[in-house]
Amino acid sequence: MKLAFDLDDTLIPGVVHFPVEKQGYLARLLGHERIREGTIALMKSLIKQGWELWVYTTSFRSPIYVRMLFRLYGVRIAGIINQHHHFKRVTGRGHSYQDCSKYPPAFGIDLLVDESEGVWLESQRHGFEMVLVRPEDSAWADAVMAKARLMLDR
Repeated sequence: MKLAFDLDDTLIPGVVHFPVEKQGYLARLLGHERIREGTIALMKSLIKQGWELWVYTTSFRSPIYVRMLFRLYGVRIAGIINQHHHFKRVTGRGHSYQDCSKYPPAFGIDLLVDESEGVWLESQRHGFEMVLVRPEDSAWADAVMAKARLMLDR
């Protein structure tokens, strides 16, 4: 099964600040963005459970940059959907979901992790699975893990 994470304000601090993982020397040298504390342990645990990890972002970060960012933390990302890929697949094709800022089913994604209440409303309207992560929630990884386990047990 595929699980996708949003980046900005979910895993990477932007408008919202939260504790971040320690960066290795190479990541600091290359100036890569910091990742939310608990992300790496969560991702490694999800991979062990059989999840394929993706990133679904509304940014225009290149897939190469995103892959490198997570590889510097020792995590392999299977796929990246940025705004360019989203537009190409989802927008303007006459679908009922063309107005969505994110539509994971168009990419075969089973579960999305995002901080946006707007995306959560879209998940309710269009029937896709999502975990709404609050920036201030220190138990956010537990919520993601619980939902992932529930989906695998179905």
